[in-house]
Amino acid sequence: MTPIPSYFLTQPQADWGAETIASFDALFAKAIEHGADTPLVYDLTAPKWQFLNYLCEQKHIVLHGSGNPHIAEFEPRQSNDVSEFGNRRAVYAASDGIWAMYFAIVDRDNHITSLMNVCFYLQEARDKSEPYYFFSVNGDALPHSPWRTGTLYLLPKETFEQQPPMFYHGVQIESAQWASLVPVKPLAKLTIEPYDFPFLDQIVPQDPSIIRERAKIDPDGFPWMDEI
Repeated sequence: MTPIPSYFLTQPQADWGAETIASFDALFAKAIEHGADTPLVYDLTAPKWQFLNYLCEQKHIVLHGSGNPHIAEFEPRQSNDVSEFGNRRAVYAASDGIWAMYFAIVDRDNHITSLMNVCFYLQEARDKSEPYYFFSVNGDALPHSPWRTGTLYLLPKETFEQQPPMFYHGVQIESAQWASLVPVKPLAKLTIEPYDFPFLDQIVPQDPSIIRERAKIDPDGFPWMDEI
């Protein structure tokens, strides 16, 4: 596999044994029966991100993280993104629990002015890598601990399309971003606390003005953090 810069994070180690998987299946069945009116009670020992990633991989689910715990239906909204795929009127979701958690716990009303993040896989020949992550906010927000209790919504995947493959240093990469151009009703929801996010202490500070200048010089240089 192509070497990846050290500022990209890899998925934490976790127990994927038969007993853990059985507990995920049972809780998912309970979640579907329970519905989205109130948050699902999470009573498993495995971390929430692991349960959520299992759902994305095995249960035809995508995820949307929000600070609003009362969304009954997601309506397409115009996004503001540098990519054509991400700059449409759509409902956006992730096929990765850790990435979706980031959007649930980042409090944009608490000194946050800039978010920079990604979740992707390398695709080389027939091999698909583990997921790689990067999470950043404007550095002057970090002293204010800009985190919140959020909600992770479980959405049916049927109307979603995945972002087309891109290239990183000549290697094809697959994003965990998905979009639906029609409204979507959640199947269930789960409360997320900041401590549930496994990379809370590895969110990188950035200076948005510096990032903008670097991005102008090298539009494909994400995350423009080589000097940090």
